[in-house]
Amino acid sequence: MVVCLVPVTRIRELDALRGFAVCGIMLVNTWQHAPHDPPQQPLDAVMESAFQGRFYPIFSLLFGMSFVLFLRSGSRAVLLRRLFFLLLFGLVQHTFYEGEVLTDYAAFGAAVLLPASFLSPGYPVLVLGLAALGWGVWQGGGTLIIPGLFLAGMALIQLKPDRRLLLPFFAVGAVASLALTVFYYSSEIPAYYTLGALAGGVAYGTGLLLVLRPWLSAVLEPMGRLALTNYVSGTLVIFLTGPVTDGWWVLVVAGATVAVQAIFSRWWLARHRYGPLEWIWRCLTWFRRVPNGLESRRDENRPLSDPGVP
Repeated sequence: MVVCLVPVTRIRELDALRGFAVCGIMLVNTWQHAPHDPPQQPLDAVMESAFQGRFYPIFSLLFGMSFVLFLRSGSRAVLLRRLFFLLLFGLVQHTFYEGEVLTDYAAFGAAVLLPASFLSPGYPVLVLGLAALGWGVWQGGGTLIIPGLFLAGMALIQLKPDRRLLLPFFAVGAVASLALTVFYYSSEIPAYYTLGALAGGVAYGTGLLLVLRPWLSAVLEPMGRLALTNYVSGTLVIFLTGPVTDGWWVLVVAGATVAVQAIFSRWWLARHRYGPLEWIWRCLTWFRRVPNGLESRRDENRPLSDPGVP
């Protein structure tokens, strides 16, 4: 029997946060894959300075958290198998979308999170994560900061920080993001941009948790529970519309996709326990057909072995 060591409300908040990141990543990815004709348009400046690089750090933190939650109901061998099938998902997605991150998540998860699970939980993992994050920033950012974020997320779920820290972290993150972004545009030092994006991710994540209300959670939580399905379907939309998406059409395509995903996610979860791709992933992980109807639901303390990914 699995004992839930994390309050159900906290799990729902993480789902909502993941759903929020799904929306942000869809917007940024749509913009990144659209044709950009010089000179830079106002939308480009806003996206680059306020949104790009701010959402996937949230996902990376959540992935590290989900790793810990999974280990409370599954073995390391099963988790390694889960990462292997995530790698296969990424390889399939790579055939039509080169910017996928599933292969990176699978590889870094096996190389970093699995060994870290043998360490003393909490501060040792946090220190290692901050060191890895600093190294990733020093090396140029991009996917190199994922391992550090994984470890930081792993440490956060182990340490269970007080909710009273949300407001201070939001304030510091917002101010730091603004300052570092200004420094970047005045100096063009890449590290400033990466640090500004990370600080922006902190501000967006903590800001959402501060303003989260039942009506907003009702929209974002289902999207977070279908994170893998929404991420992959979103990249498929980008692949199909990329050649004709430009300028303000980026907002139209991203907004319409997110709206459809929000409606579909809520509709699907009213009939099923797991999302379409989440269910396939779960069946592959456990080497058996997992029930996916409403009758398979126990109660709101759903197993913690069903974390979402971007």
